[in-house]
Amino acid sequence: MLRAIIVAVTLLIDPAITAGAGTSGCSQLSDLTEARLRWAAVRQSRVDPGRGEESCLSCRSNFFEAVTTRQAASFCRDGAGWRRTLELLDTEIEAFNDLIATHCSG
Repeated sequence: MLRAIIVAVTLLIDPAITAGAGTSGCSQLSDLTEARLRWAAVRQSRVDPGRGEESCLSCRSNFFEAVTTRQAASFCRDGAGWRRTLELLDTEIEAFNDLIATHCSG
């Protein structure tokens, strides 16, 4: 159920936000390696029961960042690694989705 809600929210992102991401996002994709390292650190940190809500908020925020980055990347059809970039971002999104479903459902 939570997964369906997250996917629905992802699809309902304001078109104005995604249109803006499409124009400026291609230049920001060069920071993708740094973002993926940051996302990996967030996913590997343990969910502390005393700070569960804070951890879940961080996961959700990073999930949203990954989704908006993926949306921007989908407009950048130039470059040899375009499909690979989308695959990597899809993997990141799925990993955050699983983490949220496992630790943040309630």
